[in-house]
Amino acid sequence: MKAFLPYLLFAVPQSIHSYALPGACSGICTNTHDPSVIIRNGTYFRFSTGGRIAIHTAPSIAGPWTYKGPLLPKGSMINLRGNQDLWAPDVAEVNGSYYCYYSVSTFGSQTSAIGLATSPDLETWTDLGSTGIESDPSKPYNAIDANLIDINGTKLLTFGSFWNGLYQTQMQSHPTSILPSSRPYQVSYNRADTAMEGPTVFRNGAYYYLFYSKGSCCGYDRNRPAAGKEYKIMVCRSTSPTGGFVDKARNACTNGGGTVVLESHNDVYGPGGQCVFEDPVQGPILAYHYVDRRVGYADGQKRFGWNKMDFSSGWPVV
Repeated sequence: MKAFLPYLLFAVPQSIHSYALPGACSGICTNTHDPSVIIRNGTYFRFSTGGRIAIHTAPSIAGPWTYKGPLLPKGSMINLRGNQDLWAPDVAEVNGSYYCYYSVSTFGSQTSAIGLATSPDLETWTDLGSTGIESDPSKPYNAIDANLIDINGTKLLTFGSFWNGLYQTQMQSHPTSILPSSRPYQVSYNRADTAMEGPTVFRNGAYYYLFYSKGSCCGYDRNRPAAGKEYKIMVCRSTSPTGGFVDKARNACTNGGGTVVLESHNDVYGPGGQCVFEDPVQGPILAYHYVDRRVGYADGQKRFGWNKMDFSSGWPVV
C-alpha cells in the first residue's frame, strides 16, 4: 500500500472542485439573507430579507457596510400573512426610478404575493402593494422571489419556488403590475427534486443566464440536510431571455437540467439566495448568503458573500 500512497495523495484532490473563497467583507456582514445589490453615484446599496427589508450601504462591495434602516417600516399593505416579514428583495433601476420587488408569504406556504415599492433615490420608499402576481394552492407556481430584467423595453419578471419550479411573465412597460395578456410560463423545473427558488436572469455576451438556488436553505442549526442537499447556486443559459434554458450538458432546465456555479466548500456552507450584477470596476459579481462553519449554522449567523465571475468559457466560473 505504501507504494501507492503518493499516487492517492495526488489523485484524490483532482476530483474536488476548487472555488474561490468569498471576497472580503467589513462592517455589518451577518444576517444577510437573499441580498440584492445595486450601485448609485458610487455608493453600494444592499437590500436583504428580514427587518421589513434591511438596507445597508457601503463605498465598495467589500464594505464597510452600514445599516440604514428598513425599506418599509410599516410592512406591506398586501393583506396576507407574512406582510410584516418581507422576503427576497430584488432592486432594479427603471427609467431613473428604483423598483424593489418583494415577497409576502410564510414558510412552506403557497399562499403568496409579489409586492412592489418604488423610490427616487434608494432611500425613501413608497409601497405600491401587489403587482398582481399572486398564488394559492390552485396555482401551479409559488409567487415569491421575483427578479426583473429589461430587454429593450420589454420587462420580464422571473419568479418562483418549489411548486412546479420557476416561472416568468411579462410586466407592463412601467412594471408596477403584470401585463394583462401575459400568462406565467415555466422556465425551470425538476420533477425529481422541486427544491429550487430565487431565480436571477443576467445577460452576458450572446447569452441570458438563469441563475437559481437549489436545496434546503434554512434552519441548519436545527436540522442539517443530507450532504449535497443544502443550498447551492445553479445556472442554465439560453440565447433568448424567455426560455429554452439548458445546462452545460445541454439538458433542458425544464427537465431537470442545471450546472453548479457555487456549492459548499472549505468553511463555506449552503451558499445561495443570490443576485448577479455588473460592477463598474470588478465586472460581473455573484452576491449571496452563506454559513461559515467556524461561526455557526443558525439563520441569523449567515454572512454576506460575493465573488467575481469569469464568463470567458461561455459559462460562469467563480
